[in-house]
This record gives sequence, C-alpha cells and structure tokens, in this order.
Amino acid sequence: MATAHLSETDTRLRDSVLRQLEWDPEVDASAIGVAAQDRAVTLTGYIDSYPGKLAAERAAKRVRGVRAVANDIEVRLRLDRTDADIARDVVRSLELRSTVPDNVQAAVHHGHVTLTGKALWEFQRRDAEKAVRHIRGVRNVANRIDLAPMAVDRDVRHRIVESLHLNADLDARHITADVTGDIVTLAGTVGTWLQRDIAERAAAHAPGVRRVDNRIIVEPPADEVEIC
Repeated sequence: MATAHLSETDTRLRDSVLRQLEWDPEVDASAIGVAAQDRAVTLTGYIDSYPGKLAAERAAKRVRGVRAVANDIEVRLRLDRTDADIARDVVRSLELRSTVPDNVQAAVHHGHVTLTGKALWEFQRRDAEKAVRHIRGVRNVANRIDLAPMAVDRDVRHRIVESLHLNADLDARHITADVTGDIVTLAGTVGTWLQRDIAERAAAHAPGVRRVDNRIIVEPPADEVEIC
C-alpha cells in the first residue's frame, strides 16, 4: 500500500496547526490529531463540547497557509444530558436572542439540534445557530431555517462592495461581488481564512440577501507557514 509523502510545507503546516490548537484557551487539544496535505488540514480525534469543536476549526483557519479545513473531530460529552434538558435550554436561548424570529423551532435527538422555521435575513439564521450551539450537551447543530423571499435593493452590490472595503480587518482589493436576484457570489483571493469569513459575514448582512455563495480562494502571500 502506497504511503502519502508529506512535503516540507505540509509538515510545517501540520506542526503550526498543532501549536495553534495547544495555544488556544478555548480548545482542549489533548485528544486532537492533525493531518495536512496540499495545504488542506484534517482535524480528527475527540473533544468534550461542540463549541470546542468549532473553536478548533477556527484556530486551524487562523494559521497562515491553510487553504481548507475538514473538521472530523467527534464530540464526546463528559456528562450526558437528556434531550429534554437540552430542549428546554434551547427554547430559553432562542427566546433571549432578540434577532431570532418567533417561528423558529428546534428538535433535539441524542444531542443533535435541528433548527427549522423562516427568517427574513441571513444573519437571523446565523444568530439562531449561535444561540444554541454553546448549550451544554449539544453535539451538533443542523440549521435548516429557510429564508423568506424579499425585495433586493437596486444598489445592494454597491453597498456590499463598500462594506467590504470599509472593514479594517479585510483586504478587499482582490474580492469581487456579483448579485443575481437575492444571491450574492463572492470571488477573488484573500490571504487568510479569517478574511474569507469576514467577507462572507459582511455580504450576509446586506438587505434582501438570501444566500452568499463564497468562492473566495485563500492564497497566502508567501510560501512560509506562520501562525497569525
């Protein structure tokens, strides 16, 4: 059986991601493994919370040189909670988040939360997910909230581009935005995954946007791998 050969770049990338995970206070990296090939990073192993799993993914994306992350970390809870307990906490969390529409509902099965309902804005969908993913006992969140159609402003593309260029944390010189109906397509290149996520969030907040198709490619400015 052939054995994959790791390039020097991938070896350094793997080691940098491991150091970043160990440095991040939100991540218990003791049982997390990292593999890297062609600048694509795969996270494996297990962790004791869903927020910790997401934090590990964010930490990997912060490493310069990472172009893709596959998060295969399994959530293994130290103390199981019943679905009924989780469901009650989900209801309270959704009610406390003022941006979440009243029609949003949740189903809980073995710690897996599924959100349904309708929202007018993409950021409302995301806020609903944020409201529940930190609840103790949650293993995963499936966001199936639909977006209700609404009119898109004629100048929405201009407003998106302006928002991208005004963001101090984003170098938007190589990003383009196209609007077709209520779908925004982002393309171009950025230096880090963090900037890619920032661009997507900015576009998602535009009025009338139903979905953001993020095709931005992460192209590090140099071959060397550094921790951001």
